[in-house]
This record gives sequence, C-alpha cells and structure tokens, in this order.
Amino acid sequence: MFLDEAKIRIKAGDGGNGCMAFRREKFVPRGGPSGGDGGHGGDILMSSSLSHNTLIHFRFNPEHKSQRGGHGLGSNCSGFAGESTTLRVPVGTLVYDDASGELLHDFAHPDETVIVAKGGRGGRGNQHFATSTHQAPREHELGRSGEERVLRLELRLLADAGLVGYPNVGKSTFISRISAAKPKIANYEFTTLEPNLGVVQVGDYPHTESFTIADLPGLIEGAHLGAGLGIQFLRHIERTSVIVHLVDVSDATDRPDPVEDFKVITAELKSFDSSLPLRPTVIVATKIDVANPEKLKKLAAMAKRRKLPFFAISAVTGEGLDPLKYTIADLVRIHRPVDLPSSDLAEIRPNYPPPPPNARGRAH
Repeated sequence: MFLDEAKIRIKAGDGGNGCMAFRREKFVPRGGPSGGDGGHGGDILMSSSLSHNTLIHFRFNPEHKSQRGGHGLGSNCSGFAGESTTLRVPVGTLVYDDASGELLHDFAHPDETVIVAKGGRGGRGNQHFATSTHQAPREHELGRSGEERVLRLELRLLADAGLVGYPNVGKSTFISRISAAKPKIANYEFTTLEPNLGVVQVGDYPHTESFTIADLPGLIEGAHLGAGLGIQFLRHIERTSVIVHLVDVSDATDRPDPVEDFKVITAELKSFDSSLPLRPTVIVATKIDVANPEKLKKLAAMAKRRKLPFFAISAVTGEGLDPLKYTIADLVRIHRPVDLPSSDLAEIRPNYPPPPPNARGRAH
C-alpha cells in the first residue's frame, strides 16, 4: 500500500536525576559529597533511506519514544545515557511540526540524519554544590524532560518527469511500455489510485542515461475543489523538472475537444501551484492508432501556437515512443537540479547518441 501522509507522536528520553550521596570509607572521615550526575536522555533522530518508498510503516506504529537516562549513583558515578531512536523515512519526505506548521526538514537526499527531538539533560549530583562554606550539600537536580512533539510527514516523490492528464488517457500504459513499472491497466476511469514510479533508460551502452518518471492518478475539472481524486497526489509533481501532458485524441471518450482538455488540466495545475504551468511541458497525443484526425490536427496546431514540443504516440503499437523518450531525457538533463558546477555535468551525465533521423515525432 502506498501511503504518502502520516502523523506521529515522538517523545525523547528524559534525563536521569542527580544523586545525593556522601563518601563513606574507613579512615576517611567527612568524605564529602559524592553524588553522580544523571545520564542524558536519548534523542529521536530521523534519517532518509533509499530502502523505503512509502510511509506505511508509521501507520500502525504512530508513537515513538527514546530511552531515558539513568539516575546518578554514589562514588561520583554518572548514570548511563539513554539510547537514541532513529526513524527511517523515504527520500523526499517533508517533516512538519504539527502544532506550529513549521517545516523542520526536507529529506531531499539519501542518508541525511537530523535530530527531531532532543533528549533531556541529566540532573547534577550534590558533588557540584559543595563550597568552602557549604561542605555537606544536600541539593541535587532532577533530570530535564525530553522534547515531545507531534510531527506531520508528507512524502513527495522525487521524479524527473511527471505524467498528467484526464483519467484513462493512457498514462499507465505509456509508463509500462517505456519502463519496468507495472501499474494497473484497465478500460475505466481512475484505474490508477496511487502514483507509480518508473525508471527509463535511453541511449546505447556505454552512453546510457536514465531518468525517473511518475504516473499520477488522473485529474478532472474541479480537482482543486475535491472532485474525483482531488489534488491528493499533486504534491508529487512539485519536485518534477518536466511535465508530460497526455491528451486522448480518439473518440473513446465523450470529451469532443482535446484543446479544452489540455486547458482544463492546466488550470487545475495552476490552482494547485501557480509555478507548475511555467515548467517545461511536453504535449503528447495518445491512442493515435484509433485517433480522430480532426482532434489530432487541432491539438497539434495548439501546441505549435504555444511553441510546446508535440508528439503523437500509440502505447499499444509502440509508435512514437522512442523519440518522445529522447526528448524527455533532453529536457530533464537541462532542467534537472544538480549540486555540481556546470563544468562537471559532462562527467556525470555524458551525451548519448541522437535519435535516428525522422524519429523526433510527427511534424507540428
């Protein structure tokens, strides 16, 4: 089960109490205070892991606590420090404080570790309160309480490209043909109920390159108001570099105008995040093996007016898939965020051979 939201309660360990004790040893009269300090409580840490891809492991285990510190002992012995607890989350998880709404951390990279709740400090024993005029102190400190908070976790998939469009336009079939993803495919709307990720490889060895693509559940008009599946999964497109907009140009649906379909979905994206329509977008006409020529021509003309890349494909027959893959890879390579200087890009992402002539899709 794919779960991209979770709310958990965490409690760091309390610090141990300081000890009140006096040294009692033969031939050592008035040994003085010897109470040890309490141990520090264990922290709650959170770490990003590539071996997790959902937050399902928090669904039935929403409370997490760390070990408290041990109490101080006599002979100036400190209590043991509490053991910290590390919670593993998928890469792409955002951690919010549920009370204040503050973003605590964005796990954008693997193996990041942060402290989300600090353990309490151990109390001081009475050895620390001795002075020249107060040589037998009976004061000692109690341990401090560890931090306790409720966290809200949101998972946003880290995909290079995202597929959007109306339900049943062929997104699942398309991603199954260009990657190893195996989404559910059926001839009815809202077949996809959760995002699917696929890894696409282009080019020939040794100049191969790969990118990740996300198949998002279909949108309909009014999605930002809760219609259909609403915008429940649109958060996963916020991290994508390229948007691939699929439009059905067959007569299989009761929507007569593919241009209007494109405008409706674009408006829903804008209602969710005004920056989404400004990202690099590829328009893809699907199901051209059973296409209505007038719909195809109208959509191609609109793409030409907007100066957007346009491709006509059939995921069933495979027509047009290869040139589309190359174009998406080109756009991802240009717009994918990187942490290295531009001079180093050639070393980590070598150029691959261009597609064969006349393989860049149908003309506008």
